[in-house]
Amino acid sequence: MAIVYDKEKGLISLHSRNTSYQMGIGPYGHLLHYYYGKRGEGDFSYLFQYKDRGFSGNPYDANADRTYSMDTLAQEYSSFGNGDYRIPACSISGSDGEGILDLRVDRVEIFSGREEFLGLPHAKAVEECETLRIFLKEERKRVEVELDYILYPDEDVIARNARIKNISEEALFVERLDSLSLDFSYGDYDLIHFSGRYGMERLYRREPLQQGVKHIASMRGSSSHQENPFGILAGRNTTEHSGDCYGFALLYSSSFHLDVERDSYRGTRVSLGMQNDNMHYLLEAGEELQSPEAILSFGDGLSALSNQLQSMVKKYIAATSPLPYFPILLNSWEACYFNFTGEKIIELAREGKALGMNLLVMDDGWFGKRDTDFSGLGDWVTNEDKLGMSLESLGHRLEEEGMHFGIWIEPEMVNEDSALYRAHPDYTLQIPGESPIRSRSQLVLDFSRKEVVDAVLESLISCFRFVPLSYIKMDMNRSIMDVYSHGVNFQGRGKILHRYCLGLYRFLSGLKEAFPNVLIEGCSGGGGRFDLGALYYTPQIWLSDNTDAIERLEIQYGSSFLYPIQCMGAHVSQVPNHQTGRVVPMNTRAIVAMSGSFGYELDPKDCRKEDRAEIHKQIAIVEELEPLMKEGSYYRLSGYGETGGYTPQSEDRVSGKRFTAWSFVSPDKKKASLSVVWRDKNFNGANEILYCKGLKREGKYRLRLLLQGGSFQDEAFVESLLERTYSGFSLMEVGLPLPEGKGEYDSFLLLMEEV
Repeated sequence: MAIVYDKEKGLISLHSRNTSYQMGIGPYGHLLHYYYGKRGEGDFSYLFQYKDRGFSGNPYDANADRTYSMDTLAQEYSSFGNGDYRIPACSISGSDGEGILDLRVDRVEIFSGREEFLGLPHAKAVEECETLRIFLKEERKRVEVELDYILYPDEDVIARNARIKNISEEALFVERLDSLSLDFSYGDYDLIHFSGRYGMERLYRREPLQQGVKHIASMRGSSSHQENPFGILAGRNTTEHSGDCYGFALLYSSSFHLDVERDSYRGTRVSLGMQNDNMHYLLEAGEELQSPEAILSFGDGLSALSNQLQSMVKKYIAATSPLPYFPILLNSWEACYFNFTGEKIIELAREGKALGMNLLVMDDGWFGKRDTDFSGLGDWVTNEDKLGMSLESLGHRLEEEGMHFGIWIEPEMVNEDSALYRAHPDYTLQIPGESPIRSRSQLVLDFSRKEVVDAVLESLISCFRFVPLSYIKMDMNRSIMDVYSHGVNFQGRGKILHRYCLGLYRFLSGLKEAFPNVLIEGCSGGGGRFDLGALYYTPQIWLSDNTDAIERLEIQYGSSFLYPIQCMGAHVSQVPNHQTGRVVPMNTRAIVAMSGSFGYELDPKDCRKEDRAEIHKQIAIVEELEPLMKEGSYYRLSGYGETGGYTPQSEDRVSGKRFTAWSFVSPDKKKASLSVVWRDKNFNGANEILYCKGLKREGKYRLRLLLQGGSFQDEAFVESLLERTYSGFSLMEVGLPLPEGKGEYDSFLLLMEEV
């Protein structure tokens, strides 16, 4: 068994392939945390130092023992009101407002496999996983809390979730129910988190923890563009190559918080869960509330941690594509926005097919009265006057052209100028008697209500029933504000956001059930709902509405710390770029988009003759490298200049400031790709060198140039590099000097193959 419970000592250990996690039951029944890190055997409770700390209270049953305080002990799942002044993982309040909660271990269970729960994303059950379930109760027997630890030993990952049950005879309110909490008694840590804004999401930010609380959160009813429900705790000297680091990620698509507190004795607490400071979830007598699931992992170096998390996501969390082919899509949005007809879509498809693309996606504007974003949203009826044909006829015409058909939807939203809103204004989240907050000229449908979800789902199923669809892009173009539902009374308002998220998941399940052979891509104005909860239902998510290749480098860099590359929606777009006006070489745009699901967002007729030839070549390369990028390990080979704070990477071998580089290495290490993009140019600049990762140290490799954006300054030097045979040791430890381009934003893509 990978999970061992020594009942006599009250010691519980979880062992994966490379890690150990240990907790214990304290002398008064509290669940205490001892150790998480590299695998090892033994009793690590000796790490605890019991000291009398002034102004830190003691449990009543500790009597004269003033060294035992919940305010200073490392705990597994902290609660509010038991003498611990740090951030709690769990908090309740009764009808009288009182909220003292002192949780103690009642019993422990261990079983093979795991319990899967309906309605919420979770890591899939597999034969080799084991579950530790710990039941916590409080003395007055108002609530019972179940903690699940599901060990995935081959992945070095633990999934955690919590469930609270009201076992009293009165209603109470859950103020906080975090999915995981974890205390570290020792160590100086940096917090790595991934903040941003619309169009620049998940930017890498690293900062040293000081005494106090760091609060990372979204209050927007989605995981948001501004923050992401994922963070890393890294030792001060941890780099890509080595050092302790812990990753924490939530499988949830609504408001969340990640709180990290460094206390007055240099201890660190991490607590991750749903919603924020306004939960106040009504729990009637006998009811229970299930938290979302979270995953955590320990790694030696950021690269190792990323690969463990990405492997877990690929194998056990993210949905898989139902398509029997690798889609190379052409999206209509930047080619024509709202201005199209059915014949225009067919013409786009014909042009795309000639270049090697196989999927045409018709974006916003095909339904209702929808020639701008001020009207029509919510009316899922084909605008045949605009298209000049039915949706079914358009799909079959595309099939005749040899192209698959994809379409855009935004089911959670409605315009006031729509038949749906005129018939059912009560279907929206809107405070009675108050003017609603508009965003993008739209309101939010109340997906916390089953009848609203069912109505939207049925209208889309009816619309698409006879259409030969292969792909659906599902968007969400605003945040939630007016949190009022006709489906609950005043006391139940704390349930709305969570029920909305459950309604979203129910909608996605219904859509997948109705169209099992259709690939669904998630989207929220790009990356506003890029999280593991969404990936559980959609195999890929549009990474960002910013399609500028150079800015995408930083977005992809930050996203790669958790999310597998093939989950990232990435397209080659037109130049000058529609968001920034930047002009980037065609092959550089393609090399960047190849680190994603890959596709095109342009009008092929606007491409130059030489660019059209390059598109053929790009698609052939993507199809060649697709197994490598899907199954291989991903390595960041350069840091990023703007880290938002202190980072030891400036002293590491990944401190590239003028270029961004990354690679994929096959599982057998016989093949690897290497992508390099020059972000900046200097007159008479210093030479740059790059150190590869993940290769066989004693292996022999040859380099093959697959694609080049721009031209090299010294072609003879490049030829000399390509003529040589290299050992893995040479490429990883001695390094590969980088040939620089002549122009701005030049790039190259190499394939390293064992000989």
